[in-house]
Amino acid sequence: MSDSNLPEPRPSERVGALPRAEVKSAEPDFATLLVAWLDSHRASLVDSLRRLGRQPVGSFLTCLAMAVALSLPMGLSLLLDDVAQLGGSWQRAAQISLFTTLDVDDAAGERLRARIAALPEVAEAEWIGREQGLEEFQRQSGLGEALRGLPENPLPGVILVTPRQIDKAGLETLREQLADLSGVQLAQLDLLWVERLGAILALGERFVFGLTLLLVLALLLVIGNTIRLHIENRRSEIEVIKLVGGTDGYVRRPFLYMGTLYGGGAGLLAWLVLVYGLGWLNASVLSLAGLYGSDFALGGVPLEDGLSLLLGAILLGYVGAWLAVARHLSELAPR
Repeated sequence: MSDSNLPEPRPSERVGALPRAEVKSAEPDFATLLVAWLDSHRASLVDSLRRLGRQPVGSFLTCLAMAVALSLPMGLSLLLDDVAQLGGSWQRAAQISLFTTLDVDDAAGERLRARIAALPEVAEAEWIGREQGLEEFQRQSGLGEALRGLPENPLPGVILVTPRQIDKAGLETLREQLADLSGVQLAQLDLLWVERLGAILALGERFVFGLTLLLVLALLLVIGNTIRLHIENRRSEIEVIKLVGGTDGYVRRPFLYMGTLYGGGAGLLAWLVLVYGLGWLNASVLSLAGLYGSDFALGGVPLEDGLSLLLGAILLGYVGAWLAVARHLSELAPR
């Protein structure tokens, strides 16, 4: 066939091209888009790790500064939780003393004690008979010889009631309820000590909460300033990326990974600092508790608290990086 039989190409058509009707638009499917998205994230993560690895000392010091700020509120919170284990001693300090009438013997006192111990507001009830109370008073007061000369035991039986909760209103209600029981002559409670104890615990919790807020803000500033420096160092690169059509999400992604890595490293370091610090402090606590005849010891860092610390640090790093990039992204337009 000669070339004269071929149709004449129309204007604006490339010789040998397929007719426009035969050109099919090839759009990528979901699997292709997913693979491309995962590859983009992997590349951003690897790039962030490589850039942090180029400055190991600076990256470590930044994570260490964040770790110190993270460990302070978590350490104080753990100490408060450990001190809360002394709640049994505090509850004993807030015990309600029930003085029975003189006609209540040991059998009646035990029945009354069992009745009181069954109340939902009561954690423990202990019966101290008249003879036992007299022996303890003789031993502690040093008046044993004088007390032996008395014609009869003047001390009543006592029931020591340990409440489940240290609450002023609840304790007063419980005291009034116990005072109305048959055989109880007087119900005594040191509410002033309960108020002082509640005020100390409330002060500790408020202090930890306020310190946590301040240090969280400080961590956001540290992360934001660190990411801002990385942005300034890559300003020309970012402007070129945006010039060729790079989206804000594409530009933001490496810095978000960088902030997350900073947060993860700080969380791990803070966990190690707390484990070592509480272990070091526990030696002195054991020595002090031994002087008071107690076996109290610090509980260390529970696994769930450590994981919460790590996840919280990662979240702080992500949020701080996102805020820093969002603040400077509008300034990164190509010139």
